[in-house]
Amino acid sequence: MRKNITLKDGKVYNFDNMKIMGILNATHNSFYEESRVSSLSSAVEKAKEMIANGADILDIGGESTKPGSDPVDVDEEIQRVVPLIKEIRKVNKDVLISVDTYRAKTAEEAIKAGADIINDISGLTFDDRMADVVRDYDVPVIIMHIKGTPKDMQQNPQYDDVVKEMKEFFRDRIDYAISKGIKEDKIMLDPGIGFGKLYEHNIEAMKKIEEFYEFDMPILLAVSRKTTIGVALGNLPPEERLEGTMAITCYAALKGIEMIRVHDVLENYRAARMAEVLRNE
Repeated sequence: MRKNITLKDGKVYNFDNMKIMGILNATHNSFYEESRVSSLSSAVEKAKEMIANGADILDIGGESTKPGSDPVDVDEEIQRVVPLIKEIRKVNKDVLISVDTYRAKTAEEAIKAGADIINDISGLTFDDRMADVVRDYDVPVIIMHIKGTPKDMQQNPQYDDVVKEMKEFFRDRIDYAISKGIKEDKIMLDPGIGFGKLYEHNIEAMKKIEEFYEFDMPILLAVSRKTTIGVALGNLPPEERLEGTMAITCYAALKGIEMIRVHDVLENYRAARMAEVLRNE
């Protein structure tokens, strides 16, 4: 499986170990309260802490996409993420910055401000211009699987074969991206745990994660503190899902997944490194 992506400056970024993506939510309503940042200065400090704790990539979002959430205005989203990207770039030129958006306008302004990667929860389906922006700025894109929209995606989603249907979605989205001029070495995949999937769908997708290797593209697993963990551990609230998150991080490291997206960078960084020692020795 391909273990690298090509960045906008032409440099090849290698996933020689599992990379840690730290979640930075410039929102007031993300599902995990501790991930929210209330001011630009506190967000920058949190970013610096994440980098010091082992984050390879920062994923900055300006809109909550938790189940049932309403969208924000595009200008509001830009105002939340662009100043933060600019401030982080003042203190750190090297850390990779991903912007969590499905809007082409936000993506474009974020790239201009210094973002390196577009993390599109819609898999290039919500905004017809997104593929053009990714191509024109030559940035990597994370294509995530979703069924429905954040507003309605958890209203009894149904699958005959969840993994098969996810693979069909990825096949279609990859073909679309390539047809729009996006290079294969710019594409990563995210199974979209919790996005239009019930508990059993999420568990099956993770248990069969190797099935997505056939696309020969790096995989991001984003499960940090999500409901699936809470259900598996007896309906725990988000505040009590750290250990479950770390268990999935270790599982992903042992499976050779390229990147994990987490709220708690230090704990998951250490768990991943330990799992990799056991896998490689």
